Amino acid sequence: MVVIRKAELADIPVIQRIAFKTWPETFGEILSKPQLTYMLDLMYSETSLKEQINEKGHDFVISGADGFASFQVNYGDSPVTKIHKIYILPTAQGQGVGKALFSHIVAMSKACGNDRLTLNVNKYNQSAIAFYEKLGFTEVCRENIPIGNGFWMEDMVMEKSI
Repeated sequence: MVVIRKAELADIPVIQRIAFKTWPETFGEILSKPQLTYMLDLMYSETSLKEQINEKGHDFVISGADGFASFQVNYGDSPVTKIHKIYILPTAQGQGVGKALFSHIVAMSKACGNDRLTLNVNKYNQSAIAFYEKLGFTEVCRENIPIGNGFWMEDMVMEKSI
């Protein structure tokens, strides 16, 4: 059985460890090494994670040391939940961790009166796109987001009604 719980500030090292193990496998052939390093520091430094939790309203949930997700209910002051992150260690993929994290987000979203989920996924990350499609997400648009140092996130925006 997969157990999901709210992540606390004390879980930041676990979140970082999962991110630093999954990102090179997930994005190693999609992003350049300099961009990968830049983005990990930008999104997963202790300072950045504290800001996401304490100031930006991101809720983090964690499944032991196997995976985590972050999301934001009522995103943009609308009944939409934005999934910001969902990463599962490669050794734990296919064991229900991703589905359990997703189910938890759906339950939290419905409890807050949200009726739709949205997320961004790298348009070249075919395994993640396939996972989201299997969960019922569909592409609504694509966007290129500048993130600094001349780097861009080239994303597909996907949504699902809940």
